[in-house]
Amino acid sequence: MIGKSRTQSRKNLRVPWWVAWLHSVPHLDLRLQPVDSTFNPRDESYRESLLFLGLVAAICLGLNLIVLAAYVVCMCCCRQDEAVQTKRRDSCCVTWTAVVAGLVCCAAVGVGFYGNSETNDGVYQMIYSLDNANHTFSGIDELVSGTTQKMKVDLEQHLARLSEIFAARGDYIQTLKFVQQMAGNVIVQLSGLPVWREVTAELTELADQTSYVEYYRWLSYLLLFILDLVICLVACLALARRSRCLLASMLCCGALGLFLSWTSLAADSAAAVGTGDFCSAPDTFILNITEGQIRTDVTRYYLYCGQSGSSPFQQALTVFQRSLTTMQLQVAGLLQFAVPLFPTAEKDLLRIQLLLNSSESGLHQLTAMLDCRGVHLDYLDALAGICYDGIEGLLYLGLSSLLAALAFSTMICAGPRAWKHFTTRDRDYDDIDSDDPFNPQARRMAAHNPPRGQLRSFCSYSSGLGSQTSLQPPAQTISNAPVSEYMNQAMLFGGNPRYENVPLIGRGSPPPTYSPSMRATYLSVADEHLRHYGNDFPA
Repeated sequence: MIGKSRTQSRKNLRVPWWVAWLHSVPHLDLRLQPVDSTFNPRDESYRESLLFLGLVAAICLGLNLIVLAAYVVCMCCCRQDEAVQTKRRDSCCVTWTAVVAGLVCCAAVGVGFYGNSETNDGVYQMIYSLDNANHTFSGIDELVSGTTQKMKVDLEQHLARLSEIFAARGDYIQTLKFVQQMAGNVIVQLSGLPVWREVTAELTELADQTSYVEYYRWLSYLLLFILDLVICLVACLALARRSRCLLASMLCCGALGLFLSWTSLAADSAAAVGTGDFCSAPDTFILNITEGQIRTDVTRYYLYCGQSGSSPFQQALTVFQRSLTTMQLQVAGLLQFAVPLFPTAEKDLLRIQLLLNSSESGLHQLTAMLDCRGVHLDYLDALAGICYDGIEGLLYLGLSSLLAALAFSTMICAGPRAWKHFTTRDRDYDDIDSDDPFNPQARRMAAHNPPRGQLRSFCSYSSGLGSQTSLQPPAQTISNAPVSEYMNQAMLFGGNPRYENVPLIGRGSPPPTYSPSMRATYLSVADEHLRHYGNDFPA
């Protein structure tokens, strides 16, 4: 798949369908006038056309908020039937609405994670290709400047010393002048090569800025997806705990998530359309921005490698090669014939020979770097990264934003129904008699404020057994049924054992359950009770 591996040729790089689709999107400026869709970020009208796409998303956000506000107002103002069937239907509707919204939100997060990863991969593939091309251009400048330095300075110093040594021999002086002339030809040819210093500086700045923006873009979307999941979790907790506080927090966070979703959709739309315009005609844009810095034939040579004819550097490299070969032959002749006559010239001649050999090695490296195939493959890799993975990821991010906006809108719509349902449920509890032991709210109140004044403590009752005159036996008959029977009946009635300090014998309520210590106390007191009052109070 292109974009995952290095592109081998331009034939393999085909424009995907989404590039043509994005390029066909109408481009309008802020005055609603048509704008040329050719990628040109320096044109103010073109920038306005991309900004207009963001404004369309902002208008959609406004309409979405108006619809939600109208729905919430209608839900708050309209009275609903309080029948049991209506309440059950509303509860079921709220539950299923929350489930659907949660599933849509999870789907949005999943799609968003994939799109964020794809966009990040495409952008960093482009940055890696830019760095490779930048390294190639920097290497060309270093080789050219190094070779020029050798020919201008180092070679001239050796030739000057040899001129003094061979002053008496006119033929050797002519040979040195010829070598100097060949060196001048090399310098002229090297000066005709393009200087990539400005291009490398711009590529370095572009790569650094792109890397910086991409890191924070990736991090921002990651935090946005985490926020979406947190909002879903808060919504689930609010419905599970029937908490109006959590429900209010969910509504506020849902409104924030809705705003961020539409904002991200605006950014994704503008970025996708702009990138699609670039990918529809990247060569034209590069030819326009490099005009005045690099010769047009050189730019075309790298953009259309193998399709634009011969290399524009072929003549310069050929003259360079011939000049070096001629100089090497002349220096070899001087070493053979002049050194026996002038031994002091051997050192300078050997230095010149080493200099020419290193220049020949640099020539081979320069020829390889100036070849279009390496830079052209980097260019195709950059296009594959941004036009395939990059735009595909942006489209997935846009879909994720739409799904998230739908999920948050659904949550906000379900919020008022859930609020009224919670309120109705609490009001139903308030209508129940507070003395009813089966009222959950009464149980909670009794747990915090037990009615101690209405029941006489069993311990205080038994503490007066020493005085026969103060003894006040209960009016009910005491049953000799085992305590375990009461405990079993209590489990059948209530499900949760209740430990009490007064036996509920003869009442219509479920029998109590005694703690082990209470049971032992009760049995001992009951036996003593029977011994003292067995005749008066038969069981």
